[in-house]
Amino acid sequence: MTWILLSVMVVATALSDLLQSYEMKRAGAQSVGARGVGRLLRMIVERRYLLLSIACLAFSFFAFMALVQSAPLSFAVPASAASFILETALAKILLKEQIGRRRAAGTLLVLCGVVLLGR
Repeated sequence: MTWILLSVMVVATALSDLLQSYEMKRAGAQSVGARGVGRLLRMIVERRYLLLSIACLAFSFFAFMALVQSAPLSFAVPASAASFILETALAKILLKEQIGRRRAAGTLLVLCGVVLLGR
């Protein structure tokens, strides 16, 4: 059950971040003032992918809560870093982001750490 919960959390987190990035890039720059917060809230309600992103994030949160009930926190938190690996790959494939050598090397180091946790 631990690995299922971890997988659900990783996939939900990656989808949430991917959807949020996609929509925010489409929206362009937003101001941060009092009116900017109102516009941002309105934009969240109007954009379905942002709403889906919030739902995925909530799903990830509840999967994490269930995970820490059955697995040590010292496993759950580092293992959740697997979402970084999935997000980097999906950002390159779906969002057409450039992944430089240093970023790729960092992602591979994270992968090595996650693999060490699984043993």
